Amino acid sequence: MSYKEQADIFKKTFDLKYEPMAISFTNEEVSSGRYEKTSICNAMKQASEGESFTIDEDTSTCPGGSQFCGFSELHSGEKKRRLQKFLTKGEKLTSSIVSFERMQKLGVPPTTDLADRIVITPLKKAELRPDMVLFLVNAEQVCRLITLDTYWDGLSPEQQVIGALCYQAIVHTIMSGKTNMCVGDWTARSHQGFEPDVIFLSVPYERIHNLIAAIPYCSAGDAEAVIPEEFQSD
Repeated sequence: MSYKEQADIFKKTFDLKYEPMAISFTNEEVSSGRYEKTSICNAMKQASEGESFTIDEDTSTCPGGSQFCGFSELHSGEKKRRLQKFLTKGEKLTSSIVSFERMQKLGVPPTTDLADRIVITPLKKAELRPDMVLFLVNAEQVCRLITLDTYWDGLSPEQQVIGALCYQAIVHTIMSGKTNMCVGDWTARSHQGFEPDVIFLSVPYERIHNLIAAIPYCSAGDAEAVIPEEFQSD
């Protein structure tokens, strides 16, 4: 099944407003998509609306995104002190340098030096094998997708719901190999204009085939639920 066929199934089955996105980490030279200065969260927003981006250390404009997604080392010393001050006194997303450190250290590690570039594109336009598929969905759609994702093995996603949007929606799934449902960080949501009901669902690409295969069998897909007579109320 082609990537476009997979995208079409998702859009038709779940009536998706936004394009499912293929995200690939690669060392290969790629020529498709826009190569220009942007933040990773902005590329996610635009890719959900049909654009494609190739991002590397020269085009990534967000210092945090560059760290989490592997284009630069984690800050230390004076650079870290400036970041601590920015997050606690500027963005005001965490109360203290201690809570900031916990956010940094208790999750999966960043993708330091994983790849030369990241391709973020609508799944229907993907040329590289995706490492993960990112959905922008509402609560009902995410409920159905998670039900299908867990249909065969019953393994619950392990959520990472704090930290930068790119860390929650990309890095956690890339480094853990697990499905993640998150809401992003407030700065990214407000600056990029994500709609209030948008939830981010990240699925490792190796789980996508089984998710699609569950659609005809699961009532969260196309299957009709059947209530046995003994469970029906009088």
